[in-house]
Amino acid sequence: MSMKTSNIKFKDRLDVQMKDDFMRKSVANAQERMFTNRAKAAEKLGNWEQWREMGMDIRNHVLENLDYYLHQLSENVQKNGGHVFFARTAEEATDYVENIVKQKNAKKVVKSKSMVTEEIGLNKIIERNECEVVETDLGEYILQVDDCDPPSHIVVPALHKNRMQIRDVFKDKIGYDGSDDPEELTRYVRNYIRHDFLEADIGITGCNFAVAESGTVTLVTNEGNARLATSLPKTHIAVMGMERIVPSFEELDIVVSLLCRSAVGLPLTGYVTALTGPREDEHCDGPEEFHLVIIDNGRSDILGSEFRDILRCVRCAACVNTCPAYRHIGGQSYGSIYSGPIGAVLSPLLGGYDDFKDLPYACSLCRACHDVCPVKIPLSDLLLKHRQKMAESKQTPLMERATVGAFNFINARPLLWDTTVKVGATVASGLIRNGKLPVNVGVSAWTESRDLPDPDGQSFRSWFKNRKG
Repeated sequence: MSMKTSNIKFKDRLDVQMKDDFMRKSVANAQERMFTNRAKAAEKLGNWEQWREMGMDIRNHVLENLDYYLHQLSENVQKNGGHVFFARTAEEATDYVENIVKQKNAKKVVKSKSMVTEEIGLNKIIERNECEVVETDLGEYILQVDDCDPPSHIVVPALHKNRMQIRDVFKDKIGYDGSDDPEELTRYVRNYIRHDFLEADIGITGCNFAVAESGTVTLVTNEGNARLATSLPKTHIAVMGMERIVPSFEELDIVVSLLCRSAVGLPLTGYVTALTGPREDEHCDGPEEFHLVIIDNGRSDILGSEFRDILRCVRCAACVNTCPAYRHIGGQSYGSIYSGPIGAVLSPLLGGYDDFKDLPYACSLCRACHDVCPVKIPLSDLLLKHRQKMAESKQTPLMERATVGAFNFINARPLLWDTTVKVGATVASGLIRNGKLPVNVGVSAWTESRDLPDPDGQSFRSWFKNRKG
């Protein structure tokens, strides 16, 4: 799987998802639960706004000095006995991992949850070498076994499936014959894939944050799978976006505190794991080899642009959990592994406007995401910048540009505006039927999605003047 998850047109995806009553109910319930838990956890911590300021300052400091911290991280990883590879593109990253798979003659790889490996489509590259890839995060495993849907949420990838659907998937694909009780389902999968950890030649993880001063990779998870994937196989490969760095453990404490509370509403997740290189000679646990793959894949371009703030993201999905648009259309409508407000900003930057030009418009600009982002990313402002760039580069529809241009021309001339409004009010009274115009007038998405009021033949200005008189 790569970042783009669908070739279906955006509007057609919306039509399908809007009719999925279960998905919408599930998302609404999850949003309410996560939003409430986040708010409680933030209140219990105290001084939440000061914590957000600290998080923002830490992330900004790293971005301003990214070259220094990348060098420091690389040096320390190598001092600890690990290998570091800087990948400019997704292809360079996947080629490097593929070469390790070939060198090890690997037949099985176990993976913990990693958005960046999905961004670069790593699984398919590994599998073409006759090597099995097993996703060991329960949500990712459900989707892999089903082999039907992409992730619908950054933190909860199988959010769109209910337990009856999951039971049926396991029954059809892996021989499950139990009930739809979540604990029973989880216990079965735990036992079913335990042998995969023991048989795997390579374990692959993402990286929530790398600590530059020590060369440490940290993983923030709610399941024990990541620790098994990093301690049992002889080779561990960690893949990280180049911006996911903190200077020291002191800053790590702050950003992890923000991440856990914002993501799952808890002071800490089930596991916070710190890994520093391969195992030492006197130790019996851990990999014999450790590789850190640091990926650019367009991030340098973002760093030097007006969208730089998006690189502060800690992937907590708090913005997703509060977004009213996501609540109604679900994660799969975005056609990207990155959904919600963060996906609407990041996907066009990493994947281009050709594939993701519709996403900046999947937003009501209510600014709720501003209030919950733990590192204070101005997401709605960045979405407006996307819209501006597309308009200035003439990537918006021709008829829409012509309509807006005509509006600006008329609006700048009071006499022409007054005349046009009067004529428009009169004409509209004969055209609007059941809240719709017989034809679209340029801004088609706007006119198609709204019911217009029944006209009375008067413009607001004339009505206001009559009332004032």
